Amino acid sequence: IDGMVATLKTEQSDDDHKKDYCAAQFDSSDDKKKGLERSVSDSETAIAKAEESIAQLKEEAGALTAGIKALDKSVAEATEQRKQEHQDFTELMASNSAAKELMNFAKNRLNKFYNPKLY
Repeated sequence: IDGMVATLKTEQSDDDHKKDYCAAQFDSSDDKKKGLERSVSDSETAIAKAEESIAQLKEEAGALTAGIKALDKSVAEATEQRKQEHQDFTELMASNSAAKELMNFAKNRLNKFYNPKLY
């Protein structure tokens, strides 16, 4: 019986050590699990922020594209206006030049009539 008691004490001691080891392993595994859950949560938060940022950037890109189209239209209109103004200016200068020549011709005629000695 004493041998049996000694064997039971040895087995109890082994069981206690095994229980402590298992408890330590459970704690370690639980800590790893919590760390991984935190990491997953952080990753999900980062993904949500990235998706929000992508949506915002798409919206901004759309607004910029619309702005560029409006600017292109404005530039085309301004170019057309400048071409028309250039044409009007060219016609005006030609008209002014013809009027100037006509005025010089009239001036010469009047000078010939009123100041014949100069010619």
